[in-house]
Amino acid sequence: MQLLSGSPSRARTLIALVLSSWLLLAGTAAAEIPGTRSGSGLRLSTVSSAPDLVTGGDALVEISSSHGFPHRRVEVTLDGTDVSEAFAWDEEREVLVGLVEDMEPGEHLLEAGLPGAARGDAQLTLVNHPDEGPLLSGPHQEPFYCETEDFVIPGLEESLGEPLDENCSIEDRVDHVYYTSEGEWAAFPEDAEEYPSDLARTTIDDGTEVPFIVRLAHGTANRGIFQLASLHDPLTEAPVTPVDRPAGWNGRLVYTLGGGCTEGWYRQGPGTGGVLDPNVLGQGYAMASSSLNVFGNNCNDLLTSETAQMTKEEFLETYGRDDLTIGLGCSGGAYQAHQAADNYPGIFDGIIVGCSFPEVGFGTIDMITDARLLENFFEQDAAAGWTEEQKRSVTGFENLATMHNVSPGALRIDPRAFCPEVLPEAERYHPETNPGGVRCDVYDHTATIYGTDPETGFALRPLDNVGIQYGLAALADGTLDVEQFLDLNEGIGGYDHDADFRPERSVADLPAVEAAHRTGRLTEGGQGLASTPIIDYRAYADDLEDGDIHVRYHTSSMRERLREANGDVVNHVSLLEDFRHGLFSTDSPLLLHALEQMDAWLTALEPSDDPAQRPTLEEIGAARPAELVDGCMTRGEDPEFLPMELDRDPDSACEQLYPSASFPREVAGESVRADVIACTTAEPVREDYPAEFTDEQWHRLREIFADGVCDYSRPGRGHVEHAGIWQRF
Repeated sequence: MQLLSGSPSRARTLIALVLSSWLLLAGTAAAEIPGTRSGSGLRLSTVSSAPDLVTGGDALVEISSSHGFPHRRVEVTLDGTDVSEAFAWDEEREVLVGLVEDMEPGEHLLEAGLPGAARGDAQLTLVNHPDEGPLLSGPHQEPFYCETEDFVIPGLEESLGEPLDENCSIEDRVDHVYYTSEGEWAAFPEDAEEYPSDLARTTIDDGTEVPFIVRLAHGTANRGIFQLASLHDPLTEAPVTPVDRPAGWNGRLVYTLGGGCTEGWYRQGPGTGGVLDPNVLGQGYAMASSSLNVFGNNCNDLLTSETAQMTKEEFLETYGRDDLTIGLGCSGGAYQAHQAADNYPGIFDGIIVGCSFPEVGFGTIDMITDARLLENFFEQDAAAGWTEEQKRSVTGFENLATMHNVSPGALRIDPRAFCPEVLPEAERYHPETNPGGVRCDVYDHTATIYGTDPETGFALRPLDNVGIQYGLAALADGTLDVEQFLDLNEGIGGYDHDADFRPERSVADLPAVEAAHRTGRLTEGGQGLASTPIIDYRAYADDLEDGDIHVRYHTSSMRERLREANGDVVNHVSLLEDFRHGLFSTDSPLLLHALEQMDAWLTALEPSDDPAQRPTLEEIGAARPAELVDGCMTRGEDPEFLPMELDRDPDSACEQLYPSASFPREVAGESVRADVIACTTAEPVREDYPAEFTDEQWHRLREIFADGVCDYSRPGRGHVEHAGIWQRF
């Protein structure tokens, strides 16, 4: 198989871009950074972040050499002050490791050398940023409401208490909880001298049995509340340090990413993506997350990527260098995983996504806002005679109930509909009584990227349905007649800037469209995702009686974007089963299989300490375990795995068990990639239509589409190239 076929220049561009941007990632070797010096045969490198992305006043640093060195004689200074005592010898890796602390915001010079050495000291410039951020995402959003008092520590069932300052900070704290023989979490007594009688034990992945006691840490970074968790026995083990790792930790980190979106603005959030999953911790994995890595608290992927970087920094400063990090999330968590991996590669080495979408702004919003427009049209007199099957065929969904299920969620574009409870009513936007109030919607939450209208102050919107011929495929197969097709497209309308229905179609603000492409708000898949192993696990929800937003075609959208960008999808594996375990639960053996196989996949890749060395698609394909293949579980009482490519082939067993179905814009002629924000239009050609139009009908169609119909063979309006990884705002 030839990888990257048809796109060798793009592959070379990507590799060059990754190599030129590597110094923005954690683990950068100081000897290779322009403006630094490696002397005395020593090399300085940061572990917890890139040297210029240090936060909170501290950085975990390693001192190494290509050959043995007298580590006890090494002298280390920060801005001329001796900090040698901060460093300890790591016998296993043969490096000095130390947490350099007490840095003010700004630049600092770190030097390491040997007394009397002929060569000068190794030098590294560190740039420290505030613990509350921002680091990458631009100015802080205001207002911003703290929720530390609503954040309950699991197992202890007590609040984190009042915040310390306007940045919602708390004092770092460490507690221990244990998993009981009854399958519950309980507080481990601080003064314990023996194990509780109901303490469970667990066998980690190397076969060792250990007490199921978890070190649970809380703190704040980037104004979010973070949680860090790992097995740790306080009765027999010393406190955790970067050179004294817990015996029960396998060196791997699972970073959880929570779902949602509505109400995800102007708030800190009262919970994280969860770090006490016994099926994960019990194997020896550490877990980490932040309240701002829950999309229901923060529906902004740029801020979630920044938060993941800063939270992982906190983890590494405590535990030391990890072997690999897996991003794990469903729904809104899948948005985060896809976009962090594509735009900020290196935070996660691999990602496992469930109930996935490519991103919220287009993969999801276009689907649900179209569904709401269709639902509104079907309530009009023009649709009075339509059958349920005709309506369903226009949506493309397997189940018409999906349209009704997702329509309310479309109001995440409405600045009034989903304000969080913590935001006082008096501060909220109202077009008449408070036009300058806080707008609670996805676009205003991303105004740093999209820009604002200078007259209204509202965020610019990349929302567009100009030229879309809703129901075109239903016209082609005879489900709709010409009059119904014309009625639909004449009456579908669009949204104004408050998400109220209007007769005219929605017209995107082109600067916002350009920004979405340029900055990766639309997940292209050709940046960091080209060097990231991905497992997409899906519990099939298309046929749920009440409908569901997490429909299967979104997996195909992401896969086909990867294929379009990179020429191959060898780094993308799709696993599918029914809904017996819910949307995304590690009670599912198939999902645990995904975790096991991702671990094996990344281990075979042997991630480099040098983030410039991102794996190629060829290397990723060669490292993929033989047991990790596309396929689905049968639906019976004792399901079996059917290995086969999940490619929407109607004759395949998996497709017949779990139909992919479609969505309104694919029915209208767009590809399953769903990556056209605002289509380029062209004059309709009568001979191209799959039905006969009378002259009167053709004249009516030309009036409905006075500016032309979508031509999906051409790039969309406002399409520009992605500007590259690790962008800062």
